[in-house]
Amino acid sequence: MCASGPGRRAVLGGAAAAAAFTVVPSFHERAEAAAPAAAPAYRWRTAVIGGTGFVTGVLFHPSVRGLAYARTDIGGAYRWDDRAARWTPLTDHLGWDDWNLLGVEAIAVDPAHPDRLYLALGTYAQSWAGNGAVLRSEDRGATWTRTDLTVKLGGNEDGRGAGERLLVDPRDSDTLWLGTRHDGLLKSTDRGATWAAVSGFPGTPSASGQGVTLLVAAGRTVYAGWGDSDGTAGSPNLYRTADGSTWEAVPGQPSGASAKVPIRAAHDRHTRELYVTYADAPGPNGQSGGSVHKLAAASGKWTDVTPVKPGGTTSDGSSDTFAYGGVAVDARRPGTLVVSTNNRWAAVDTLYRTTNGGRTWTSLKDSAVLDVSETPFLTFGADRPKFGWWIQAVAVDPYDSQHVVYGTGATLYGTRDLKHWAPRIRGLEETSVRQLISPPTGQAHLLSGLGDVGVMYHERLTASPSRGMASNPVFGSATGLAQAAARPSYVVRTGFGDHGNGARSNDGGKSWTAFATQPALAKDAPGPIATNTDGSVLLWTFVHWDGTTYPAQRSTDDGATWSEVSTYPKGATPLADPADPTRFYAYDTDTGTLFASTDSGLTFTARASGLPFGDSQFQLAAAPGRSGDLWLSTKGNGLYRSTDGGATFTKLTSCWASYTLAFGKAADGADYPAVYQVGSTEAITAVYRSDDGAKSWVRVNDDQHQWGWIGATIAADPRLYGRVYVATNGRGIQYGEPV
Repeated sequence: MCASGPGRRAVLGGAAAAAAFTVVPSFHERAEAAAPAAAPAYRWRTAVIGGTGFVTGVLFHPSVRGLAYARTDIGGAYRWDDRAARWTPLTDHLGWDDWNLLGVEAIAVDPAHPDRLYLALGTYAQSWAGNGAVLRSEDRGATWTRTDLTVKLGGNEDGRGAGERLLVDPRDSDTLWLGTRHDGLLKSTDRGATWAAVSGFPGTPSASGQGVTLLVAAGRTVYAGWGDSDGTAGSPNLYRTADGSTWEAVPGQPSGASAKVPIRAAHDRHTRELYVTYADAPGPNGQSGGSVHKLAAASGKWTDVTPVKPGGTTSDGSSDTFAYGGVAVDARRPGTLVVSTNNRWAAVDTLYRTTNGGRTWTSLKDSAVLDVSETPFLTFGADRPKFGWWIQAVAVDPYDSQHVVYGTGATLYGTRDLKHWAPRIRGLEETSVRQLISPPTGQAHLLSGLGDVGVMYHERLTASPSRGMASNPVFGSATGLAQAAARPSYVVRTGFGDHGNGARSNDGGKSWTAFATQPALAKDAPGPIATNTDGSVLLWTFVHWDGTTYPAQRSTDDGATWSEVSTYPKGATPLADPADPTRFYAYDTDTGTLFASTDSGLTFTARASGLPFGDSQFQLAAAPGRSGDLWLSTKGNGLYRSTDGGATFTKLTSCWASYTLAFGKAADGADYPAVYQVGSTEAITAVYRSDDGAKSWVRVNDDQHQWGWIGATIAADPRLYGRVYVATNGRGIQYGEPV
């Protein structure tokens, strides 16, 4: 998933196996044949599911009614369009090479200049990830200017729900502060165009710590949370500067395990009090203790205002461990604020609200009425949804005291009366998509296999699936989804679930029945699955999350019994022939060998060898309605095609890299299905379509619709020419069609 663009090429097999395929002249030798035609006009939209990912921050603009921004851990940033009551994505222009910038570490607005917006981007702070960047806009994110940083940010690392780590200085709109995880505090004096380390900041950065967890202005003073304290007295976790130059540890600050990591802070300008939520770990997972404290700026007095101390016992005897996360003050009412619990699995997370500065609190969950009819998946297969989990983003509208929103691991909830809550998620889609199928018949034009939210049946693309997540069983993340080519009503799926890991459908994916039995490996290593063209044979592979692979298992009775296929290449993704029910294929990426079965998956033998191997991105696909017409897309070596069931392959010259491939309805007058790919014909990795069997390609996405890394899978509609569905890693399912 962490491919970084057209840099590394796959290794080819040895000379002894070279006869198995034909290499025609390279792309560079025949550049004139590979130049893409003029891009057709396409309209791109997002298939509606509704959130599904972790919303890590929500920020109402303090000076503009109805203007708000949201950030996510892997799916970019959004602006709230109050008139349309929906979110507008702001970072879809980031392309393949910038995949690491789809994680948003922090957002900042300028109260004095409402059109200015700043984003700190960077998904991972690991050595293999690229450096972060800051985007700055003068038109609320409609257009951007970019500054690349020399440090890494971690929008999808532990601590991603803390913050904000980016701040416009309250004394000078040209000055910005940026807190990093491993490189201390940075400062810009030219509105984010250039950055330099703050030499006088007291925190000592480390390669493995949290660094700066939050930045907040309290009047003209800037406070910085520090996540690398050990929690003991004398080990500061909150610093401040009153002049922008000299930093000091805030005197009298709380210590101990429950106040080890400052998560978020908010300033009540009426009472001149700073509220800080704390946890014993950065979260969102792994927290078991926390607290809420306030600092009176005038006197320097700290007060513990924690609503409920973690560590009690629930009604069923479970330990009620949790931390505190979000905090938001009411700009209109002194002493009124909302805080959230986080990682409270026993009693379920809640929001606490106070109107008297924290002397007493009310749990808003206790009186909440949740309406998830717009996004039914939020029940996660239960009778009713939870109030929330992973609640670290909380905001109160500065123009409406009863307008409160909070983020969870799957959505944004909002209220206008502090009692009735519903998703406020239109336009915000953060799903990580694993599998896509566009059926040739039936009501639904799309089935999807997703991270965290299982499998969905999309009877409409403009509304969240009415059936929610596929049940019986409910999956967390899907690992396999397959349809019988000649019997499209028959679909099978696999994934991680608490009550089974495989299921079948006889109505095209509307309803499901769990396999009667499943191999023992399915619990911890459910991999991809295939069904032959008439649905009489299932072939299930097993891959543990740590990468360990196991022999495939075969069933000829709808999953009632299973038997091992010893000759199947372990770890390979199975592919059924779309026309011949006796044929299956599998591509062994370790050796660059194509394996095939002609006895309905009972045994497999090696066919073509010497194909690309050792790289991380391959896909074997079969052209619909044709037996033995196989296509192999490879990250570093482009496209290969076989028309003899994998006995031999020919390398095509029209692209130099291909990540995923799909077939759709043929163009008028064409005798071969339209071919779609995410690949590279020149320098850019993009979505392409070919109407002439991959002799030439046209790019169908554009520079404003790129969505970072899109190499997982694509699907093309067999009923509508030109429509293609693109799986993203954090921007849901994008679909385009000719205008």
